[in-house]
Order: sequence, then C-alpha cells, then structure tokens
Amino acid sequence: MAAMRTSWLFLPVAFLMFTAQAGNLKPSSQNFSWTAQNQPLTVVQQAEEALEQLRAEAEEGIKHTLVSQVEAWNHGQLEGYMQGYWHSPDLTFFSGGSVTKGWEPTLQRYRQRYQSQGKEMGQLDFQDLNIELLGRKAAVVTGKWRLTMSNGTTPHGLFTLIVKKMPAGWRIVHDHTSAAE
Repeated sequence: MAAMRTSWLFLPVAFLMFTAQAGNLKPSSQNFSWTAQNQPLTVVQQAEEALEQLRAEAEEGIKHTLVSQVEAWNHGQLEGYMQGYWHSPDLTFFSGGSVTKGWEPTLQRYRQRYQSQGKEMGQLDFQDLNIELLGRKAAVVTGKWRLTMSNGTTPHGLFTLIVKKMPAGWRIVHDHTSAAE
C-alpha cells in the first residue's frame, strides 16, 4: 500500500549506534547473531535488520492510525476520526489558504465543513500513501484523499502529514491538505 524510503540521515545514525556497541566486543563466536545457514551477521547487517524492523513497525503503526481514521469518518464519527490527531493546542492544520491551530479548533472546522446543516461527510478514501521515516519517532506521510458524496461528486486532493510516535501511538501533529481544482 505505502512505499517507504530509507532516510539517508537515519541509516548512518543506526550504523554508528551499532559500531559504537561493536567497539566493546571481544573476538569470540558469542559476538555475532547467526543466520539460518549458521553464518555470522556483520554489525552492518545487524544494523540494517534493526532498521528494517523499525521501518516495518513504524509503517504498521502509522497505517493503523490512518485506517482507523478512515473507518471512523466513514461511520460518521468525527470525534473518532480526530483521535488520529495530536490532542494539543499545538496541532496545526493548513487547508484552503488558512491555518487552524489546536485540536479543538480543528474539530470545529471539520464539524462546520462536514456536519453542519446541509453538509455531509461522504465516504473517505486515502490512496498512494508514501511513508518516509525521519527518525525512530517521526515520519512524513504523503498521499491523496478522496470523498465520495451521495450525489456522486468526488472532491479530492493531496495531503502531507507530519506524524510522531506518542505513548498512545502514532499521531498527526501537522496536516497540510489541499483540494484539486
């Protein structure tokens, strides 16, 4: 579903962490992880495997947050959708040339736009997701959004999210959404 790229900044940091640890090792067969073919893994291979595991876990957590948002939206549960956002006055949301700052004002913006009289939420879909890790606890997510409304129209556009891993899971701390013209 989502393509992930290695952050060129993150790989050297992971490598340095493992090589610093390797500097304290004494030569012995106990200092290596072993593959299925009983061959020792180098420190670089161990770092690459750790990075791949981190990437996979981050991608899974971020996708979980976004899928939960889509499910909540499509059930008309705006508050559930907002659980994907950082519940903070420092949350930022850019759209349509305006800036909304804070979780509560963002919720109010969504309510006015999609739940006020004569408005509908439609069915939400995210496409072409790309997740790029910036570190262990931060990533940039880009993609396309599309709403399918009851009258058959399909408003759509692009988004860029900055997400951070928090105790409650991955949360959106900045959302920049644009509509296609």
